[in-house]
Amino acid sequence: MKKKSVLVTGGSGFLGSHLCERLLDMGRNVLCVDNYFTGKKSNILHLMDNPYFEVLRHDICFPLYVEVDEIYNLACPASPIHYQHDPVQTTKTSVHGAINMLGLAKRTGAKIFQASTSEIYGNPAVHPQPESYWGHVNPIGPRACYDEGKRCAETLFFDYRRQHGLRIKVARLFNTYGPHMALDDGRVVSNFVVQALRGEDITVYGKGEQTRSFCYVDDLIEAFVRFMERTPDDFTGPMNLGNPSEFTILELAETVLDLVNSKSRIVFQDLPVDDPTQRKPDISLAKETLDWEPKVALRDGLVKTIAYFEEFLKNN
Repeated sequence: MKKKSVLVTGGSGFLGSHLCERLLDMGRNVLCVDNYFTGKKSNILHLMDNPYFEVLRHDICFPLYVEVDEIYNLACPASPIHYQHDPVQTTKTSVHGAINMLGLAKRTGAKIFQASTSEIYGNPAVHPQPESYWGHVNPIGPRACYDEGKRCAETLFFDYRRQHGLRIKVARLFNTYGPHMALDDGRVVSNFVVQALRGEDITVYGKGEQTRSFCYVDDLIEAFVRFMERTPDDFTGPMNLGNPSEFTILELAETVLDLVNSKSRIVFQDLPVDDPTQRKPDISLAKETLDWEPKVALRDGLVKTIAYFEEFLKNN
């Protein structure tokens, strides 16, 4: 039987590299596309010897002409430090990138997965957030390039389905962590772990009372694959994917300090603009449809993440 050919945009990034590895394990031909703005070759070096793995440097803001059976569209900087560095380009990546990948799916007949985000809910007025909630987003704030870019991408996906009959899957990803996270991405888990390992002050914004829900990367990738492989074409999402176990940022900082056995101090700084006070997914739909829920507890996932960063800091 012919091997499925799968395109992963953002394939050398944090999530993309884990997805590429999983797809290869499933016996797929994998084409990894990345412009290396936030992705790193080191994340995929261990896959390079696999004859079914191919890498292409490309920016999805420009059309791509390849033949594939499935597309996972993960390309977009996803941390505030990176997506606010060039906000116009961030919006272009979400919008032009979606148009180009949807155009490719239309031409090839490929099924296409969109990695959307919990950020489309903004600073939510509903808790936890179900897929039916339309969000509370500031369209002109410093986070809007990402929030509104991803919202527009969802619009494009559903309009391409209505207008052209594309087979789409739209997932809204909540905070995810694990090996291959970037050292300098400004995300709370990588920040805390790296600061603790270096013995630096742990930076907590506000009083640390804002909450997040942290999903270990292996759990999330399992959900990606089930969504694409096990759901009928008329099931499109959007579907929340994340861990509903909710922790305050201060609790996370204290857990990291405990696991690293660090002498770092916790210091408090002003909250960033439009920083959400609560973030927790309602994953009822994913439980029912995919028979999926996260299995890795926060402490267990943090142990693996700390080990990755410890090794990374030792060798770099």
